[in-house]
Amino acid sequence: MTTGRLEAFSDGVFAVIITIMVLNMKVPDGTTFTALQSVIPVFLSYVLSFVYIGIYWNNHHHLFHAAQHVNGGILWANLHLLFWLSLAPFATAWMGKDINASAPVALYGAVLLFAGGAYFILTKSLVHHHGKESTLAVSIGRDRKGIASVIVYTAAIPMAFLRPWIACCCYVLVAVMWLYPDPRIEKRIHE
Repeated sequence: MTTGRLEAFSDGVFAVIITIMVLNMKVPDGTTFTALQSVIPVFLSYVLSFVYIGIYWNNHHHLFHAAQHVNGGILWANLHLLFWLSLAPFATAWMGKDINASAPVALYGAVLLFAGGAYFILTKSLVHHHGKESTLAVSIGRDRKGIASVIVYTAAIPMAFLRPWIACCCYVLVAVMWLYPDPRIEKRIHE
C-alpha cells in the first residue's frame, strides 16, 4: 500500500486534535484584560500542546515522505501513535486547570511518554518494513533525540509529584529540542 491514505487520515486526526484543544479553552468571566489572568494556565498548556502536536505532525510528514509503502502493521503502529496523541486535549485541559497540581502534570507527561514510545514503535516498524539499508533507516540512525525525550519524560513524571513546575520545564525542554525540524531525512532524500 502507498502512504497516501495513511497520511491523509493522520493529517485529519492532527487537525481534529488541535481543534478540540482550542475548543476546551473557555472564555473567562468578565470583560477586562484582568479577567484573562484566570485563563493563563489553560493558555500556556494549550500553547505547549499545540507545539507538541505540531512537532509530531511535522516529523510524521518527514517520516512518511521517506517511506514508499506501508503494511498492516504500520497502519496499526500509526493508529497507536494517534491514540496517544488524541488524549492530548484531555491532558491539556486537566493540566490547564491547575498547572501546579501533581496528578494532571504527571498525566500530561504520561501521555507524552506513551506518544513518544508509539512514535518510536512506528519508526521501527517502518525501518523493519523498508530494510536496514533504506534511506529511511539510514536517516533515522540511532534516534538519540527520541531516546533522550523518552528518558526526560520518564524522569519528569515522578518529579511532577515533588515539584510540578520542574516537570513542566522538562516538557518544555523536550519541545524545544524538537522545534528545529530534524534535517536527517530531508538531507538523505536530496542526496
